[in-house]
Amino acid sequence: MPDAPTAKGRATRARIVMGAAELLREQGVALTTLDDIRGRTGTSKSQLFHYFPAGKDELLLAVAQFEADRVLEDQQPYLGRLDSWESWHQWRDIVVERYERQGDHCPLGSLFLQVGRSTPGARAIVTELMRQWQRQLARGMRALQANGLVGPALEVDRTAAALLAGIQGGVTIMMATGDSTHLKAALDTGIEHLRATT
Repeated sequence: MPDAPTAKGRATRARIVMGAAELLREQGVALTTLDDIRGRTGTSKSQLFHYFPAGKDELLLAVAQFEADRVLEDQQPYLGRLDSWESWHQWRDIVVERYERQGDHCPLGSLFLQVGRSTPGARAIVTELMRQWQRQLARGMRALQANGLVGPALEVDRTAAALLAGIQGGVTIMMATGDSTHLKAALDTGIEHLRATT
């Protein structure tokens, strides 16, 4: 991606990415063309290729990054302040609500199917999303320890990894079945495990 040194350039690129994300959520990746995106964002062909010279795949990666950032943003402010049992339960509820609202369509998953999960850019986006998510869960567990709500022997990083794996498994089953029972079970069991270490 070429540098966008001006505020106007950064705003134009962001407008294209946000407009493309909205359109892809509505129509799906397979049915959305660059012409559709240009129409939605009011962008000329030369503008589009100025910011995304490699074309659709480069734009899809940018949208994938945008959608990955939204996964964590949608969990705020609770994910950023998991220092009490109340905040953990509020976070649990917002995660369930987010994925129930999303239903069986995962914008991020659809994008990765299009660009290929094994491409370096796509893999880097997923890796960073999971790293940040796990790190914030671990930070919350350490906050519970600092507040005397969780025992000091808890293996924080391992427990955060297990909780994140449970969430991802629950989301996958929910997308296949339309039932959020497994997601709720993964979250509830993870929180119960934390409480049991007190």
